[in-house]
Amino acid sequence: MLGYTCVGTNDLPKALSYYEALMADLGPKMVMEDEGRMRIYSNGQGGMLMVTKPADGQPATVGNGCMIALPAGSREGVDALYKKAMELGSADEGGPGERMPGFYGAYFRDLDGNKICAFHMG
Repeated sequence: MLGYTCVGTNDLPKALSYYEALMADLGPKMVMEDEGRMRIYSNGQGGMLMVTKPADGQPATVGNGCMIALPAGSREGVDALYKKAMELGSADEGGPGERMPGFYGAYFRDLDGNKICAFHMG
């Protein structure tokens, strides 16, 4: 259903370094790049993630109520992704745990304040 999700940044090199380290175990590959402005990643299993400077040239800001969710493959995967996010300097928004029957997730913010959920269903 979704083609890709964008996260805005004011420091593209720092954000790319963060996301490449964070997602390393999820198998993403860079599939498109406009050097100095944006990069798109995909693991070949559906939606893609774009890390970008805003196209209008204005500062990137965080949307209230906006979040991206990264499928971690298992509860252990959620735990590992959350741990890596904390090591990379993310802000905690709720450690790993079952949020409702069959949904296990952890919440954090990237270096620009974008909210991310690492999750596993089942």
